[in-house]
Amino acid sequence: MTDTLPDRLSTNPKSPHYDEDLLRRGIGIRFKGVEKHNVDEYCVSEGWIKVSVASSLDRHGNPMLVKLKGTVEAYFRDPEAEEAPSE
Repeated sequence: MTDTLPDRLSTNPKSPHYDEDLLRRGIGIRFKGVEKHNVDEYCVSEGWIKVSVASSLDRHGNPMLVKLKGTVEAYFRDPEAEEAPSE
């Protein structure tokens, strides 16, 4: 598995930017220097994240998302867990 993250990643399986293997490995997002745990989608090069708004839903039953602009840093949460030897 690669150690580089994509420029853009989404948690929605219907999105073309969805990657189940990377999400299962664990991705962390720092937005404007603050750790965020409720990010649904991010783009590092364009500098934005999308986060869900409380428990609001759109007309299709999907969570309502708000796009926030700023500095985005993506990283693997626990790179050592992937390199652990299998027994």
